[in-house]
Amino acid sequence: MTTARRTTLALLLAAALGGCVAYYPTHPTTAPGPSKFDQAFDAAVNAAADSGVTVTSADRASGRIIGSKAGVPVSIDLMRQGDGSVRIAFNAPDSRQSNPTLPEQLNNAYQRRMGR
Repeated sequence: MTTARRTTLALLLAAALGGCVAYYPTHPTTAPGPSKFDQAFDAAVNAAADSGVTVTSADRASGRIIGSKAGVPVSIDLMRQGDGSVRIAFNAPDSRQSNPTLPEQLNNAYQRRMGR
């Protein structure tokens, strides 16, 4: 092989390797945060605690939280909506006598926890 050929081959090889570039992102990417449902579920559990409800069961998969306050049963149901939002229902029917504002207290604590 002649020197001219070797030089040409070396230049072609260098040009081919020079075209291989690895690009790295200029800013770090972050993992997606919790879903709206997860945020709402966590806010509901914490709102129950804020309102003095003792939570006995919190099933994220079914969206149901069960507890009691002063012997009165309390349930909180979260439902995923088709548009990605979450519907929440606070239920404490027996509290009307001992604590008539309990569902409202739960809702207010939930709204605070959700930053509203």
